Amino acid sequence: MRRTLWTTTVLATAMLAACAPTTQREAAEVASHDAVPAPAYDHAAEVAAWREGRLARLQKPDGWLSLIGLHWLVEGEQTLGRAEGNDIELAAGPDRFGSIRLHGGEVLFAAAEGGPQVLVSNSTGERGEGGRTWHVLAADAGGNPSIVSVDTVSFLVIKRGDKYALRVRDSEAKTRKHFAGIEHFPVDESWRIVADWTAHETPQSFGIQTVIGTIEDMPSPGYASFIRDGREYRIHPVIEEGSEDLFIIFADRTSGKETYGPGRFVYAPWPKDGKLVIDFNKAYNPPCALNPFSTCPLPPPENRLDLRVTAGEKKYDGPH
Repeated sequence: MRRTLWTTTVLATAMLAACAPTTQREAAEVASHDAVPAPAYDHAAEVAAWREGRLARLQKPDGWLSLIGLHWLVEGEQTLGRAEGNDIELAAGPDRFGSIRLHGGEVLFAAAEGGPQVLVSNSTGERGEGGRTWHVLAADAGGNPSIVSVDTVSFLVIKRGDKYALRVRDSEAKTRKHFAGIEHFPVDESWRIVADWTAHETPQSFGIQTVIGTIEDMPSPGYASFIRDGREYRIHPVIEEGSEDLFIIFADRTSGKETYGPGRFVYAPWPKDGKLVIDFNKAYNPPCALNPFSTCPLPPPENRLDLRVTAGEKKYDGPH
């Protein structure tokens, strides 16, 4: 009886050993059958998703397509509304919106008496003067501006240099309601450039000119260099306040022909291991290409490429 049990145990042990992997390589092969392979990188799908997000942002009620006015403020009090006779005549909204007062770099707003209900969000304070409530408005420079709105029309204060202006939006603007999309060059993975990155040893900056003639000082951490068609090119990103990525403002040989004349924008993640990835398939038109009420930066001379960048967005034809 004991011999039978002993024999059975030996046979079972032998069978288990035969079924088990006998080498590390075999064990790895078994494990590999259970592993899920990593999906292949799909550049075209990535660009398509980026385009979809870009169009969704443009068409939001407060997106760039909703702009209907840009009005520069002067020192003192000014009335605003759609009716003639206002100091600032708006393209839409109530006949009497209210009054704006600029004094020593401070902008205040008071709603018109007897007018429609006005909503003021994110004001930095209130003052009662002459029986009226004046709201202290935060400009866009701080990243969280005050918004003044009536129905579909709203405005905020922007600061450019030492000047202040009202940027006015209407969610029912023709430019938004009749937006017909933007044409693109075909997706081309060769325009996903992996450039060599050279960091500046000492801090540098560019004085970036805007379409309204102001100069904005923007830090430049370094430059990227790449080869295209046997020729070397350099491009200089800048640091944009509030952005996690590097900001590239550029023009090329398609500018003013297939693409927007003053240039285009593209963002790039910060360099890694001495490389900066610039995907020109994600190059896009600045807001100034979509409406005349923006204050876009222009490419510095260093970013005017003697090259046809046949990738990204083409020239915008306007609403249909």
